[in-house]
Amino acid sequence: MSMSQNDTQSDGMQNPRVTWESCSVLLDINDGDRLVFARLTPGSNVKIGNKNYSLRPLIGCPFGSLFQTDNGKEGPCLSRIIPSKEGNDPEEKGDCEVINEVKDNRALVDNNKAQSLSGEAIDEMRRQGAKGDDIIEALIANSATFEKKTVFSQEKYRLKKQKKYAPKVLLRRPFSRSICEAYFKKYPARIGFLRMDALSLLLSMANVTANSNILLVDMIGGLLTGAVAERLGGTGYVCNTYIGGTPYSIDIVRMFNFNNDICKRIVRAPLSALCSPQDEISEQTGGHEGVPNVESNDQSSSVSMEEIPQSSEHQNADLDQNTSVSPRSKMGKAQKPGEKAPHEALKSWKEHGFSSLIIAAPDVDVWSLIKDLLPLLSYSAPFAIYHQYLQPLAMCMHNLQLEKMAIGLQISEPWLREYQVLPSRTHPAMQMSAFGGYILSGIRICKS
Repeated sequence: MSMSQNDTQSDGMQNPRVTWESCSVLLDINDGDRLVFARLTPGSNVKIGNKNYSLRPLIGCPFGSLFQTDNGKEGPCLSRIIPSKEGNDPEEKGDCEVINEVKDNRALVDNNKAQSLSGEAIDEMRRQGAKGDDIIEALIANSATFEKKTVFSQEKYRLKKQKKYAPKVLLRRPFSRSICEAYFKKYPARIGFLRMDALSLLLSMANVTANSNILLVDMIGGLLTGAVAERLGGTGYVCNTYIGGTPYSIDIVRMFNFNNDICKRIVRAPLSALCSPQDEISEQTGGHEGVPNVESNDQSSSVSMEEIPQSSEHQNADLDQNTSVSPRSKMGKAQKPGEKAPHEALKSWKEHGFSSLIIAAPDVDVWSLIKDLLPLLSYSAPFAIYHQYLQPLAMCMHNLQLEKMAIGLQISEPWLREYQVLPSRTHPAMQMSAFGGYILSGIRICKS
């Protein structure tokens, strides 16, 4: 069934498992060597090596599809790889082959003389239209030491050549975990060094569930806002509060591919409006509902997410480069996340309070925020505060105990270890972060 993009975006009927035109995707090049955020349009492309590859073949493909660079009739292109059932046959390669391995690499000498295929010959094969897999097989056939290597070394050799001559692109769906992993791997400072396990623990301790009204202080680019909105699924409200007259940037939210039902649940309100009496709310909000965010804010603030430009005249932009986002194409009357909170919602929050509070503000004193924000919660409502360092949370916890504002206070330190799971070589990953920040959690009580 065909459907226009505007109707799809407005009605929210888009299949989340399949890409569509103008959707955001995460391109995983060569198994994590490069991570690129892109917006799929007919004119967008990605630069791999010294060649530009069009992203048009990725439109309409399910997330998780694997693509390989190829030489088409019109030049370099990305062709989809369909996994065969034969490669998944467990009888094809059993564990006995690994156990009975008797070869080793002690006699091998890396003197650059084992490969007889010259660079000129490889260039000639490319000019004749040879595919990357053909070049890899030629390199293996002309290697004098390949057969002497162990099975593990042969796999490493093949993988190394495949990344150079036949790069692969994995089409990933941008959601909380993949976006957090991508930023934490390349630019962790942009998200306050928030690791994915700390993000999940933060949502769990704050009891983020459907039909909740969550009060947020998101100073990590919008990652926390997107994660909360994704879990709410179009129910309740996500209210971003801020100090002063300029809202904090939430540009990362645009990578989540939220529909209008979810975007209209992401609102903003200054702290002064939330703390003011009832009769002053209408004056500060202007008596209007859903006033759009000022355009000057998007232009002046630096963009913390990256996209591939939609024109081949520009260079590729990924997480390895500090670039800004090209203007987003208009898609009908799409709802913009981060509009002003409606007057009725502000009035309800003033009367009943928020159901939970989450703070991720690395550059602001935690206690100065929590002493003003905690009274905005309903009684027995949970709160969770993330910080990269322990001392600010310890001081905040001590002050909360002295003021008798909360119970069940605890500081948690999430711990995560990534393992490589392969036959006869299962071990923790050699390079991984051992630090995931700290989380202060508790429950608000009535101060008597």
